[in-house]
Amino acid sequence: MSSKLQSLENNTAILEIEVDAEKFAEGMQKSYLKNRSKFNIPGFRKGRAPKKLVEAYYGEAVFYEDAIKYVYPESYQQAIEEHGLEPVDQPEIEIESIGQGQSLVYKAKVVVKPDVQLGQYKGIEAERVVYGVNDKDVDEELENIRQRNARLVTVEDRAVEKGDVVTIDYKGFIEGEEFEGGTAENQNLEIGSNRFVPGFEEQLIGAKIGDQRDVKVTFPEDYFAKELAGKEAVFEVKVNEIKMKELPELDDEFAKDVSEYDTLDEYKKHIREKLEENAQSRTNFEYENKVVEQVTKNAKVDIPEVMVERQIDIIMRDFSMRLMYQGITLDKYLEHIGTSMEDFRAQYKDEAYNRVKTQLVLEKIAKVENIQPSDEDVEEEIKKLAEQYQKDPEEFKKTLQEQDYEHIKDGIRVQKTIDLIVNESKPILKGE
Repeated sequence: MSSKLQSLENNTAILEIEVDAEKFAEGMQKSYLKNRSKFNIPGFRKGRAPKKLVEAYYGEAVFYEDAIKYVYPESYQQAIEEHGLEPVDQPEIEIESIGQGQSLVYKAKVVVKPDVQLGQYKGIEAERVVYGVNDKDVDEELENIRQRNARLVTVEDRAVEKGDVVTIDYKGFIEGEEFEGGTAENQNLEIGSNRFVPGFEEQLIGAKIGDQRDVKVTFPEDYFAKELAGKEAVFEVKVNEIKMKELPELDDEFAKDVSEYDTLDEYKKHIREKLEENAQSRTNFEYENKVVEQVTKNAKVDIPEVMVERQIDIIMRDFSMRLMYQGITLDKYLEHIGTSMEDFRAQYKDEAYNRVKTQLVLEKIAKVENIQPSDEDVEEEIKKLAEQYQKDPEEFKKTLQEQDYEHIKDGIRVQKTIDLIVNESKPILKGE
C-alpha cells in the first residue's frame, strides 16, 4: 500500500491511496466467498459456481463493492497515520482505478482537525472574586434544612395563608377555551413558592377547603411555552386540602435528628465549613473559567463546520437525556415550545463553537508544553471513579476498555493543562 497527500487546504485533505494488486485480489476473493450464494449459474448448484465463471456471467464489477469494503479500512488508516492527519469526519471516496489483476487506486477527501495559532496563555490577568461565608449565610442554610424537615399538619378551621401547602384541582382557559397542559387534579402547591404562573398563588390566600375561585393571570412574555407567552388566562381552582408547616425547634435535639452531631453549635460549625468549601470551589471555578476563556479568545483557529455540528449533537443528546428523566421526549418538548429541531439546534451554535475552540486550544497547549498524565495520575483517577461507582478499584479496572483508559488520560491531560495556565496567571483579587 502507498499513499500521497495531494493537498491540504482549508482543513480538508485529499489523499491518493494505492492498494497493491495482490491485496485487492484478496479482497475480491473475500467478496466472492461472501456473495457466491446469491448467484444462479446454469449447470451449477446455487453458490457452487467458480469465481471466474461468476465474473464471466455477471461481470467482475459484481465483486467490487465488498472488495473495496475489505481493503479500504486498513489502507485508509495507514495513509492517515503516514501523513499525521486527524480526521474529524468520514471521508468522501472516489475510485480512480480498479480492475482484476491491477492495483486499486482511490482518492479520499476528508476534513481534518485544524491547527491552532496560540496567543498568550501564560501570565493571563483575570478578576478573581473571592466568595466568603458570614453568619447570615449559615442561618439561611440552617433555616432551609429546618424547612425541609417540617411536618405538614392538616388545617380545617381556617383559610389559606402564605406558607401553607394546598391540594387543588384546576382547569385553565384562554378566551373561554381550555388549553393543553392547563388542567390537573390533587396538585400540591406551596403558597409563596412561586412555582406557578406569577400572581396565581397569591389569589388563593383566604380561600377555605371546598372553595372554588377564578384565578386570573397573564403568562410572562418569555414563558417557555410560546403558544401561551403573554396571554391572559383564567383558572377555575378548587381547594381540596390545606396543610400548614410545623417547624422543628432549632435546638440540640434537632441537630441530633438531622445530622451526626450532638449539639446545634457543632452542627452550625459543620454547616459553615461546608459552605466555606462550596464558596472556595465557586471562587476557583469562576476564576478558572475566566482564565481559560481569555486564553481561548487569544488563540486563532479556523474550525470546520462539521466539528461544531458534532458538538451540537452532543448537546442535544445530553439535553434529551435530561428530558427523559422528566418523562418527556425531545420531539414533544420542541412541539410544546413551538420550535423546529433546526431552529433549536441553531440556538446552541455559539455554545458549541466555543466548546470546540476551547478543547482545541487546550489540546494545543498540552502538546506544546508536553503535558502527559503519569501512571500515578491514572491510578488515582481510577480510584476516584471506583469510589463513585462504589466498586473495588482492582475490580473496576477489569471493566475498563482501551478507549476508557484513553478517555481518562484525556481528562487528566486537560485538567493539567488548565492547572498550568491558572498557576501561571495573575489574579486581580476582588472580595464579594
